[in-house]
Amino acid sequence: MDLELWTDGACSGNPGPGGWAAILVAREEDGAIAKQVELSGGDPATTNNRMELQAVIEGLRALKGPSKVTIHIDSTYVMDAIDKRWYVGWQKRGWKTAAKTPVKNRELWEQLLAALQPHTVSWKKVKGHSGSALNERADELAVAACQVARSPAGG
Repeated sequence: MDLELWTDGACSGNPGPGGWAAILVAREEDGAIAKQVELSGGDPATTNNRMELQAVIEGLRALKGPSKVTIHIDSTYVMDAIDKRWYVGWQKRGWKTAAKTPVKNRELWEQLLAALQPHTVSWKKVKGHSGSALNERADELAVAACQVARSPAGG
C-alpha cells in the first residue's frame, strides 16, 4: 500500500497564532484511498515556517512503524532543507547558516531529522491553493487550528 503525507502550516501574522495539519493517506494499488487520517494542532505564538515543520514532524510521528512515504508539501523552505541536504552544512557548522548566523527553528529541524530516520521518504512539491484536494484540505485544517490557537481560551 502506498502511503502519502500531505502537510500544511498556517499563521495569522508572522509571528502570531498558527496551525498545522497533516493528512496520512493509504492508497490501494488502483489509487483508491483505503484509509485517511487527519491530524492538526496549533500554537498561540509561532511562525508559518514553524507550523510547516511541525506538520511534517507530527505526520511522520503518527506512522506506526518504518514506512515508505511520499510527503506532499507546499513549503519550499522545508522540502529544500531536507531534499537538498542543507541540514548537513548546518550540522557541520554547529547549526549555523552559511552566513554564520544560528539556524532558525533548530529544535524543530532536529525533531524532523529524527522523525525521518526510520522511514524511506520522497518529497513532492505541491503548488499551494492550486486545487489539489488533499492540499486544500490540509490548508483548511491548518487554518482552523490557527483560529483555535487564536481564541482567548486557546481551544
